[in-house]
Amino acid sequence: MTPAINQLKKQKIAFSIHEYEHDPQCSNFGEEAAEKLNLDPACVFKTLLVTDDKNTFVTIVPVTGTLNLKRAASALGVKKLHMADVKGAERLTGYLVGGISPIGQKKSLVTCIDESAQAFEKIYVSGGQRGLEIGLAPNDLSLACRNTTFAAIGETK
Repeated sequence: MTPAINQLKKQKIAFSIHEYEHDPQCSNFGEEAAEKLNLDPACVFKTLLVTDDKNTFVTIVPVTGTLNLKRAASALGVKKLHMADVKGAERLTGYLVGGISPIGQKKSLVTCIDESAQAFEKIYVSGGQRGLEIGLAPNDLSLACRNTTFAAIGETK
């Protein structure tokens, strides 16, 4: 069990677990999950950490797109954001990159979910390790994360 799964159980939030064999040569973790689990990539979301050098935030966007840092900054009420460094992201979350779940992180961070998630009954996010996805309703994901908002923060590749 990962901290993400433990937290969802503790909060009594409905979810499903989806495991697959992660290819160590693959660095596009979200697209690999969608392909190996035969899921619509538009409903598989990646967890990205961003910072304004004072605070770190969690952003959640579809694997089919990219994070728009200007839109994310606006949604989070800060002037400018950049991607958090790998070591910092791993230290703050307690997860390895490629398996960072937005749920059950070591340090609870303010979270922004791309509004496209609300178009789906169920979305998929990392379960806390490479090769593990969790399926849950977007509003349940919001409940499981701290201080969450939905906003247009992603853009199509």
